[in-house]
Amino acid sequence: MIVIDDARVPAHDRFWCHLASDTSFDELHAFVEPFGIPERGFDGDHYDVPIERRDEVIAAGAVPVTSRELVAMLNAAGLRRRRPRSAKGGMSR
Repeated sequence: MIVIDDARVPAHDRFWCHLASDTSFDELHAFVEPFGIPERGFDGDHYDVPIERRDEVIAAGAVPVTSRELVAMLNAAGLRRRRPRSAKGGMSR
């Protein structure tokens, strides 16, 4: 199943949500292909999607979930990829 969260993460002068699969990365990559979402939007275990495209992605079949539910689904499927911690204790980018 493809899911999209309700996050509104600010970056690059816009807001972003997260698109993920609870099945496989292959399913996720195949789902985004018709939308023209660039590979650089893939962030290890999800795609960052501009908030203004959220309704379009839902209309195509993505199931809306909370951010907490999205992370739980990734963990349950064994697909969660955490970022390594930086030397200063924060997340690296």
